[in-house]
Amino acid sequence: MKVNIETHWKKILKDEFQKPYFQNLVEFVKDEYQQYICYPKGKDIFKAFELCPFPKVKVVILGQDPYHGPGQAHGLCFSVPDGVSKPPSLENIFKSIQQDLGKEIPNSGDLSSWAKQGVLLLNATLTVRAHQAGSHQNKGWESFTNTVISKLSENHENLVFMLWGGFAKRKSTLIDKQKHLVLTSGHPSPLSANRGYWFGHKHFSEANNYLLENNKSTIEW
Repeated sequence: MKVNIETHWKKILKDEFQKPYFQNLVEFVKDEYQQYICYPKGKDIFKAFELCPFPKVKVVILGQDPYHGPGQAHGLCFSVPDGVSKPPSLENIFKSIQQDLGKEIPNSGDLSSWAKQGVLLLNATLTVRAHQAGSHQNKGWESFTNTVISKLSENHENLVFMLWGGFAKRKSTLIDKQKHLVLTSGHPSPLSANRGYWFGHKHFSEANNYLLENNKSTIEW
């Protein structure tokens, strides 16, 4: 089965594309996009991989599924296209960066610049039906993205994994903590942040310090 994904990723994941679950997933996604409004646009489903090829990954940020409102999702977790209002979770991420690194909060919520520097902005589920959060969960995407996380852990050294919230933290079992740095906290959503589970960590400076210690260039957050 031909999957339109960045060349390095295609090589790493080629066996996955032939598995029955993935072929069933492709049929499910095709049907959903034909019958309903779904996000992101078809061309952006694998955008995280396109902007951050496998050899260039330095940091992995894990989200759950895409934004389900019009014009928001564009294939990068937590990110929205330039000109779209920043969702509350993204605002809280920027506030955390401001606390940690003293940076001004940007006007744009487009995180493409992070991806191009080596931050894989990976949602566990890569598609969603409009206005129906979680509607494409448990259809096969999680098996695919679990394999992505495992392949990164196995084939790279000294990556930083940022796991925010209970869902993301459960993915830590896929990561070799002897080889990589795993940073965990509450989710940046208002519900979690308002309860004191988000603010106060220094994940962004910790990530850059770890990258420096391992002779890698830092991320301009």
